[in-house]
Amino acid sequence: MRIANWLFIVSAALFISGIGFIIASGRTSQVEAAAAPAPSLPTVATVKQIMAGIVMPSAASIWDSVSTIVDAKGVQDNQPRTDEEWARVGASAAALIESANLLTVGKRAVDQGDWVKMSRAMADAAQIALKATAEKKPEGILEAGEKINETCDNCHQKYQR
Repeated sequence: MRIANWLFIVSAALFISGIGFIIASGRTSQVEAAAAPAPSLPTVATVKQIMAGIVMPSAASIWDSVSTIVDAKGVQDNQPRTDEEWARVGASAAALIESANLLTVGKRAVDQGDWVKMSRAMADAAQIALKATAEKKPEGILEAGEKINETCDNCHQKYQR
């Protein structure tokens, strides 16, 4: 075999190998970029502050939004009627979902077991309320309110001091 042919074959092999390395390194950098962790933000509020400022008002807004009052005047059914009223209840449900996330961040999480599960259960119950507000279904709000109350009771039974 002539030297020119040999040099051509070696050059072609090196060129193809170089292209392969470039493609492989490009894919590796994409995977590393996607796996980069989100920046850590400092926590400010305590669990008590989150409960008093977000959880309790948001849950109360959901509980109070659909009710039946029986008095001397008769039976009065209360529920959101306007888009604005439904949006307010939906905002409370969204705030309750986000507060569940806040309760699991940093040192707020008492443990990584039941605390996280109970926070997730509260978020799941509030998700039912959020869906009910989107569909404007008062019965969904009642269902969600019951589940939210249950998650609060379960958590307070184990963790409230």
